[in-house]
Parts: sequence; C-alpha cells; structure tokens
Amino acid sequence: MIRLILVALFVILFLVFSIPLLIGEWIIGKFNNDLKNRSSLAIVKWAFRVCLFFAGTDIEVRGEENVPKDEPVLYIGNHRSYFDILITYVRVPRPTGYIAKREMLKWPLLVNWMRNLHCLFLDRNDLKQGLKIILTAIDKVKSGISICIFPEGTRNKVNHTFMEFHEGSFKIAAKTGCPIIPMTIYNSGDIFEDHLPKIKRTRVILEYGKPIYIKDLSRENQKKVGAYTQNIIEETYYKIKDEVCCKTSVK
Repeated sequence: MIRLILVALFVILFLVFSIPLLIGEWIIGKFNNDLKNRSSLAIVKWAFRVCLFFAGTDIEVRGEENVPKDEPVLYIGNHRSYFDILITYVRVPRPTGYIAKREMLKWPLLVNWMRNLHCLFLDRNDLKQGLKIILTAIDKVKSGISICIFPEGTRNKVNHTFMEFHEGSFKIAAKTGCPIIPMTIYNSGDIFEDHLPKIKRTRVILEYGKPIYIKDLSRENQKKVGAYTQNIIEETYYKIKDEVCCKTSVK
C-alpha cells in the first residue's frame, strides 16, 4: 500500500501546488501558444515520471525510432491500465492530446492540465458528440498536435485478450493523412488493476510499430484499417508474451 499512498499523495500535492503554474501557462498562452504547448508538455511529463518512479514501474521501450519527430501522428494502443496514459505520455516527442472519457471533466485542476495538453473528452453514449470529437481531433492534427486513442473504447479487464478496435477512431488518420503509430503495451495491468488496491513494482514493455500510412494500404485494408492495426498490435503482444514466458521458464 506504500506505493499507492506515495502516488496518490504526489498527485494531490502536484495538482494543488501547480495552481500558480496553471495561471502562468494561461498567461503564456495569451502571447505564445507554441511555448505554452511545450512547457505544459514538459511539466506533465515530469509529473508522470515521478508517479511511475513511486509506482516502481520499469519501462522497456522498443521501436521508438518508428515514431516520426517532424509531423503529428495518431497513436493507437491496447488498453489494460490507467497507467497506460502515463507510460505512453512520457515518451511523446511533441504535444499530444489523448481522447479521454467525459467523466474526467469532474476532476478539478486535473482537467485544466488535460485541456492544456489538448485532450478531448468523449461521451461514449452520444454518437453525435463522438463525431464532433473526431472532427476536433482532425483539426488538432492539422495544426500539428498528435492524438492518442485507445480504440477498444475502455480498459480491457481480461489479461492477454483484446476487444475489437472501433473503426471510427481511424478517421483521424484517414482525413489528415497522418501516420498511425501502433503501440503495444505489455503487462501494464500488473501495476495496479490486477491486484487492487495495491501498486506493485512491475516491468512493462512498450513497443512502437512502424508507421502505417492509410494511402499505402490495399483497398481492403483501407476499409478495415482498425482490424489491420489491431492485428499488428496483437501479433506484437503475443510475440512479447512468448519471449517473456521463455525467459521465465529458463530461470
């Protein structure tokens, strides 16, 4: 329970003591929005690194050379843990907005930082609002902001399985031409969700796949780019799983 207490205490203290920073970021944004984007990114990445340190999370990153540094991208990943956001966000090289559930709007201060980071809030029960969020995300990408979506729609509670990827998420790449970056996250559920309420020291593997440009796919794969991307992530996941199991059996 010590790790949980440390993480929770740090988050509370950060949110409270970052109020002057939020005011400063608001002022900066009035004169230089690009500077605000970069400074907010740096502040939150630092806070997330501290949380991961207190949680005892060791992250092995693979394939990071596959992430373009000179253009916005659409990150697509599997989703098992709240920590998936922290694990992936500390690696982004440029301002990146995440598609989050609308319930996050209830959290004061946290929602202010999320808005600074261009996060968008999705009501999963409102199709019309969902379309507006996708259109807003398209505008974000066109303005140079990367977007990250976990297209299973919610956290998958069953280990070593996948829920269907929603095809609507991929309209962002289809309409902007930006590359899709598959993210395979292995073992993140072991940090917290698999043994609530304890946070456990855990080794997580994050592997980035090669960029997918929809225009370069066959017509059939263009129609089902969600299934195509999911297949890549699944294959990578089970490859990692077999690798980890082999190392464990050797020991």
